Amino acid sequence: MKKKYLSVAVVLALAASMLSTSCIGSFALTNKLLTWNKTISNKFVNELVFFAFWIIPVYEVSAFADVVVFNSIEFWSGNNPVAYGKKVIDGQDGKYIVECDKTGYTITSENDGSIVRLDFNDSDRSWSVSANGSESYKLMTFIDDTHVEMIAPDGTMQPVELSHDGVLAYQNIAAGTTFARR
Repeated sequence: MKKKYLSVAVVLALAASMLSTSCIGSFALTNKLLTWNKTISNKFVNELVFFAFWIIPVYEVSAFADVVVFNSIEFWSGNNPVAYGKKVIDGQDGKYIVECDKTGYTITSENDGSIVRLDFNDSDRSWSVSANGSESYKLMTFIDDTHVEMIAPDGTMQPVELSHDGVLAYQNIAAGTTFARR
């Protein structure tokens, strides 16, 4: 839980520091990511996606890329490269090219050329991942309006109730801990 507060504090501090300069920028990448997450109709699925993107550090990388790279480019050139279908993101361990299309995302590492593909299958309402063209594995499948199946650390699919308690239970499983509620 402390990591979440630290991440929020860092983002708020960076946002506040940007407000004191005259170059705020549009934060297009982070806003697109948040806008996409808001299109998911169920608030519990929103929370699961938010939690997964926080652990993977998608939000942290997008905010950092917006603050350091895209904001500067937008300031000097007058346009933001995130408006295009292909983006380059500097991560902790190298650069990544992210291409967005109608069904998902292709993420290519400039370091080693590895490719990760995230796809949404509308017919069975699932998100899948594949690496370097290998077999695709489901990460999450929408079961009904109140349940999804999420991949567990052991590779099995874990049903998750789309409620506060269900999301908390999944967070504990993903973090490798269990807590007894009283």
